[in-house]
Amino acid sequence: MPDYLLELRHGGRVAGVDEAGRGPLAGPVLAAAVVFRKKPRAGLARLLDDSKRLSPEARDIAFAALREAALAGLLDFAIAAASSVEIGRINILAATHLAMRRAVLRLAAAPDLALIDGNQAPSLPCATQCVIGGDAASLSIAAASILAKVTRDRAMRRLHTRWPAYGFANHVGYPTPAHRAALAEHGPSPHHRRGFAPVDQAVLRFA
Repeated sequence: MPDYLLELRHGGRVAGVDEAGRGPLAGPVLAAAVVFRKKPRAGLARLLDDSKRLSPEARDIAFAALREAALAGLLDFAIAAASSVEIGRINILAATHLAMRRAVLRLAAAPDLALIDGNQAPSLPCATQCVIGGDAASLSIAAASILAKVTRDRAMRRLHTRWPAYGFANHVGYPTPAHRAALAEHGPSPHHRRGFAPVDQAVLRFA
């Protein structure tokens, strides 16, 4: 389970930063930045983990708890995105870093340090520390992973109401067999990512 040791070791205002949606063929990539104003209470900490290890129901509960904690002044957070168009223009890694930078810049106050999940950090106006597997190690990064994942999944379900043929509500843009079949049958939507092979192949077929 993640803990708060990295944040305590550094001291000051530490942001955990994580993304959701690097692997899908469609939709934006989202990032969240979370700063706990003090060590999270045990009840909240128990809800937090790598978002991929939580059920959808557990993620929704943790998401709501984080929102309540923010309203109570116990933490600050910000969520930002890079669009599918931006992903196609600058590539998914650069777009992920762009979303992370946007999230950090949207925080109410700049952090002293940003803990970045993964092995590459975006350019930020503060010190950075990469943490491989950070969403399973740091409570701040775990919180960011949940906020980004739940927000992105909800956005993809909203897209489903406009583009139901692709099944976005079920796979949220990931390259499942059903999604690949829909892409082959209908061609790409405006929300599919250029630069991803299955999408580019569909573009050529439907050109």
